[in-house]
Amino acid sequence: MSTPITSILFPFAINEKLGRLAQENDYEEYIKQLIRQVLFTAQGERINRPDFGAGVKRLVFAPNSPATASLAQTLIFQALTRWLGTLIRTESVEAEAVEERLNITIGYTILAKQERRFLNLEVTF
Repeated sequence: MSTPITSILFPFAINEKLGRLAQENDYEEYIKQLIRQVLFTAQGERINRPDFGAGVKRLVFAPNSPATASLAQTLIFQALTRWLGTLIRTESVEAEAVEERLNITIGYTILAKQERRFLNLEVTF
């Protein structure tokens, strides 16, 4: 069962029925949203936190290779540990360059529930 929480939905959306910001009420989905925010925010993109983010989107302009996958692993692990270390424990980050895709698998533990979860993402080059 999910822990109740209320936060702004990411990506930002409006609840048309209520005419206000859409909200996320599932704690596990909230954590996934935070992970995506860290991954896809480029450093320098946030004014008051210029070093926030892993900048995975900028890897789209790099050659898709094992070296890029290794760089992605390092960037993601460091960013998640730094920015979400109070909410999750990052157990593993695996990145694999396959044709025009970068497949990313993140293993993490939600600290409030002590439950292990995985998030699979695909970045297309």
